[in-house]
Amino acid sequence: MPARQAVLDRQVTPGRSVLDYGCGRGDDVRALQRLDCVAAGWDPFFQPDAKMEPADVVLLTYVLNVIEDPHERRKTLQAAWNLAGTVLVASARLTWEKSKVKGEAFGDGLLTSRQTFQHLFRASELRDYVEEVTGVRTVSAAPGVVYAFKDETARLSYLAHRIVPDAEWLASEDTTSAIAAVVDHVERRGRTPRVEEMPQPMAELLSHLRPNELSRLVRDSADQAKVEEGARRSTLNTLLFLAVELFNGRGPFASLPFSVQLDVRAFFSSYREACQRSDRLLLKLRDDTYVRGAMNASTVGKLTPTALYVHQRAVDRMPTVLRLYEHCASIAAGRPQAWTVAKLRHQGRAVSWLDYPDFDTDPHPRLLSSYQVDLKTLEASHTSYAESSNRPLLHRKHEFLAPDDADSEKYRRLTEAEVKAGLYEHPHLIGTESGWEAELDRCGRELRGHRLVRAKADRQARLD
Repeated sequence: MPARQAVLDRQVTPGRSVLDYGCGRGDDVRALQRLDCVAAGWDPFFQPDAKMEPADVVLLTYVLNVIEDPHERRKTLQAAWNLAGTVLVASARLTWEKSKVKGEAFGDGLLTSRQTFQHLFRASELRDYVEEVTGVRTVSAAPGVVYAFKDETARLSYLAHRIVPDAEWLASEDTTSAIAAVVDHVERRGRTPRVEEMPQPMAELLSHLRPNELSRLVRDSADQAKVEEGARRSTLNTLLFLAVELFNGRGPFASLPFSVQLDVRAFFSSYREACQRSDRLLLKLRDDTYVRGAMNASTVGKLTPTALYVHQRAVDRMPTVLRLYEHCASIAAGRPQAWTVAKLRHQGRAVSWLDYPDFDTDPHPRLLSSYQVDLKTLEASHTSYAESSNRPLLHRKHEFLAPDDADSEKYRRLTEAEVKAGLYEHPHLIGTESGWEAELDRCGRELRGHRLVRAKADRQARLD
């Protein structure tokens, strides 16, 4: 999982060298090589004679938790960090996996029945430990996976990739289509791009145009309303990035990704002004009234007396302060790879990522797992429902989505049919599988996909 996460986060790419420090039998190395990555591995037991040369990316995957000597554990982490040119990817098993590890207390961990040692880390403990040894600020990429970057520019580029969507360019085959791509970029971003931001083939197609000539062509072609909306969106994204950066540790202007620097110059009077506004935004997270007001004003998500629930497809449509809320939790303890709905508490500060793997196909999807981060303590907890015989399930699916989501109307029709059939008359009974099935039986209904129909006669006869 850590190697896969690094690939998804564009930390491991075909252009970067990778060293798997403590690679075991080398499964990750072979998988990365199949992706055309320059990957090598070393392991003190399985591959002790392999060369340990510095690499752009060093993977320290589930190594720290199996070293029983704390001094040796620290030494291993330091050695891996010394070999990393750009980023160290460190991962370890977490305390919520304790039910999977059987053993007797030994040192600061457990000695299993197979005579292997396991030190299970808390999510915040792993992050603090890596920061202490490396001396740099880290970012939690996923539960139990942290990135330590060798310089601020690399760290901030990663944060920008997570927070501000990369510019997508329309295909360009000639000057006309290249100009159309620039117009599209201006409408989405709210500013004219610099040549350095453009794909190289596009820049070559436009190289014969003078800057003022290109600006005139774009100005004449762009939809001004879209440009203004793009500028508003980019301003909010920049504030969001700078607020998250402050939460994780702010660097100088020169360390910001080039595109973010250009956004600051385009939409703010100065970097100082942008930072002051983002600081105020971060402070708003402490204000219960403000956060609750943002939840009430949100056009997406389902608001309950304790929290706002928002589907993954609609998270970026939340008010900026709520997007910041969710991002801060993910930076602190890692956002899981598999999740469907984000739950933001307005009583206290905690974010949960809930995994409903069958959300799109099941009219009432069952909860598989929940991963929660408490922003006050930065501690994380995990609950699995995989073995439960009576799992929690969802109703009113359309409420978790944006109103214009392609599936929203289909889900809304189902909800209206269920309300009409009397299935929601006892809401305290329908939150789990058994309670919901009992209410379906009571009302003589069954589900066929996202359609509610009368129960078949043989089923009704059994009930009678």
